[in-house]
Amino acid sequence: MVKTKGQGSAGAGGAVFVGRERELAQITSALAGRTRLITLIGAGGIGKTRLAEEATQRLHRARRTSIFYVQLARLPKGADEAAVEQSVAAAVLRHGFIGESAWASVLDALSAADTGGRGAHTVLVLDNCEHLLSAAGAIVAELLEAVPGLSILATSREPIGWIDEQLVVVPPLSSTQSQKLFQQCSAAIGYPIIAPEQVMVVTQICQHLHGHPLYIRLAAARMFYEPLSAILQQLSGGTDDMRMSWEHGLRAGAEPRHRTISDVIGWSYGLCSAEEQLLFERLSVFASGFDVNVDDEDSTGNASGTDLEAIEMICADDVEFDGCTPGDGVEGRLAREQIHALLDRLVEKSLVSVEFTHTSVRYSLVESLRLFAQQRLAERAGAEPDRLARRHRRYYRDKIVYAEAHWFSAEEKRLLDWAGGAWPNMMIAIRSSLSVPQEALIGLQICMGLVAARVPFFHGSLTDVRRLIEQSLTVIEEITPPPIKLRLGAMAQVAWLSMCAGRHEQSAQYVQRCGAEFFRDTALLSRWLEQPQIDVGLPAGIDYISGAHLMCVCADPRSLPILARARQKYRDANDLGGEAMSEMLEAFAAGLFGTAQQAYEISRRHLERAEAFAAGWALSWARMMVAIAATRNGRVDEALQMLRMALEYQLSVGDQWGSAWGVHFRIWALARRINDLAVKGDNARDERLALATEIARLDGGIDVHFARIGVDAAKLVPIGAETKRAVEVARGVLGPGPYAIAHEQGSRLEPRNQEVQRLALGTLSFNKMSMDHPARRDTPSNWHVLTEAEQEVALLAAAGWPNSSIGARRGTSTKTVDAQMSSIFQKLTISTRGDIIRFVPEDRRAGVSAERARRPKRTGSARTK
Repeated sequence: MVKTKGQGSAGAGGAVFVGRERELAQITSALAGRTRLITLIGAGGIGKTRLAEEATQRLHRARRTSIFYVQLARLPKGADEAAVEQSVAAAVLRHGFIGESAWASVLDALSAADTGGRGAHTVLVLDNCEHLLSAAGAIVAELLEAVPGLSILATSREPIGWIDEQLVVVPPLSSTQSQKLFQQCSAAIGYPIIAPEQVMVVTQICQHLHGHPLYIRLAAARMFYEPLSAILQQLSGGTDDMRMSWEHGLRAGAEPRHRTISDVIGWSYGLCSAEEQLLFERLSVFASGFDVNVDDEDSTGNASGTDLEAIEMICADDVEFDGCTPGDGVEGRLAREQIHALLDRLVEKSLVSVEFTHTSVRYSLVESLRLFAQQRLAERAGAEPDRLARRHRRYYRDKIVYAEAHWFSAEEKRLLDWAGGAWPNMMIAIRSSLSVPQEALIGLQICMGLVAARVPFFHGSLTDVRRLIEQSLTVIEEITPPPIKLRLGAMAQVAWLSMCAGRHEQSAQYVQRCGAEFFRDTALLSRWLEQPQIDVGLPAGIDYISGAHLMCVCADPRSLPILARARQKYRDANDLGGEAMSEMLEAFAAGLFGTAQQAYEISRRHLERAEAFAAGWALSWARMMVAIAATRNGRVDEALQMLRMALEYQLSVGDQWGSAWGVHFRIWALARRINDLAVKGDNARDERLALATEIARLDGGIDVHFARIGVDAAKLVPIGAETKRAVEVARGVLGPGPYAIAHEQGSRLEPRNQEVQRLALGTLSFNKMSMDHPARRDTPSNWHVLTEAEQEVALLAAAGWPNSSIGARRGTSTKTVDAQMSSIFQKLTISTRGDIIRFVPEDRRAGVSAERARRPKRTGSARTK
């Protein structure tokens, strides 16, 4: 392909160029600054060629710069320098050459002077260099040395390797850009309109294709044969995924290596060494990752991928652990010491995605690459996928068992961060175990480790883990003899997760199943169910869930001694995490059912222990338990301080579960403060109104938050009852109407941004929020919370009267008006006088207009708060 002076294709079908503005600005800026070598790198089909064309066309339009295009894709792999020279000469010397040397003529043509006799700036585009890097690199070095005014813009799936090469990584399209490209491509084959209800299907298709332009084009081409829903169904990401078998798409005008997804990936795969290919295939045992575009909202979310240690331990053939033998007898071998360097090479070749956290590097294959690698691995040796899957399961089992045993320590934050990154791999490990009973034991151990280390409360879903435990329990029923201890622990965890989600009937069933599994004697079982406070030698886990169920579901004071007993049993077993969780619930039960002194003593003991072990999450919950006890003891300032410290930590680590309960407990403390202020009568009226308004907003916000994470807090009986009492206190202060308004405002806070938690913490101020925020927009006016005098002052202020004139008009001092204005701002949660008019009822706005006409002229420096 030879083009000069900015000529270039408009892309498939003349479609409008989509996205890439950031990269275009980077490239055109570098070219305008005469950077010598700029290489666009990225996966095959990601749009490097199209981006190079667009950038050089823009440069030519702006500066009339000469552009020469050299297409190297048709040269065979490993072509020598002479072949590259011939391609360059064919592009530059369109009309032949004069003299003995074509190459000398090329150098002369690229060195042409401008009209002022100075060396002109010329751009040479070398497209598709990855399969002949050695030869292309040598030609690049020669050209840049011989032609001072030359810039080379190269495209490749990996860097050229020149000393001053500037790399531009071509990312996937953003979600919005992907949808736009899909609709362009579907329009080109006769489907110009995608119905609004189908837009989400298009979004999901593009997500499965990870924003890859060529794959999106191929998917859109499928609309010629089948509906969108069928296309999405074919993109499962699992063994039934059909994308690799899509045969009809780009034909004419497309390189053979771009006609199918398999062709695109196979081209890069074929450029790898045998060791690189083997590691690439083995990486398919890990969860898919994702490349991100910074324009996407979730581009700053948790890093995807797998850490180096896991890849080395699972993929190397000289590592043995837990009965997992090295890869004897398999085709090809990899040593652990090779893995890191091979990963770097695969990253360079744009086959492996890499993402950096603050402390580590994670590697992954995007979904299409993972599917290709899985297919190649299965072709290599039939038993190899199963061998790697076993190693994968045992590695993550061992890691989560360690986390379970050590989370109640200073390691907690590191372990939770690790678990967040490893969550997708642990889900794969569990699900892949369910087809074989003995392997399901490993999967069940992973599930139980996740729950014991509290990981699902930070990442993933309580419901998903509960269902996986239940599935695993069903599969292992085939094992003889049955693993009783493991089954008991698993059923206790299902009971716990069900209770946390408000599924009390299921929770009760599993508590009873635990007892039935342990006793095997119906008489003993009945006795235990009737008198659970009597110690009959149950394991600590069953005592724990029995006590938790009695506390949260039955509001039964007998939960207190049972939880104390579970704590001691865990302590005797040296299970620090189990002991900590039992003691926390013991403190909670004491706060609900014990004496005020008992609650304070137990919660303080738990706090001291949590502080000694420096476990941040446990410490935050210990502070919340002290806050509950302090509230009961009338020490509201201490309660609020403890809750503030707890919320600060929970928000810093993204704990949506714990922070939500912190909001509940703040509601309790605020209600106690309102009751304490009641003795002051009208002297504390404004403070009580403010506290009641905050309770209403927190209540509205936290209801929405819990609904989002699938929890019905009201079903946790004593907690729901205490919150209901606090709400009634606030409603009694505000009245039903104003309470409903404030509750509605709170319900419009954004759960994803944890706005209700930030409101409780004090880092989000309601009266400083934009009036366009959903929580403040289109909600009923709470004008009626103002006293009659405040309403009159507010009307005059809305009309533009200064405070001094308002005081003169009403026969009061300016100081009194200042105080009334402060109260108005607080009650209406506004920060400027201009906001008052939004709250004035319609039937009184005519009065504002009339007062505006009577507004006195300002003199001097009138005070206008």
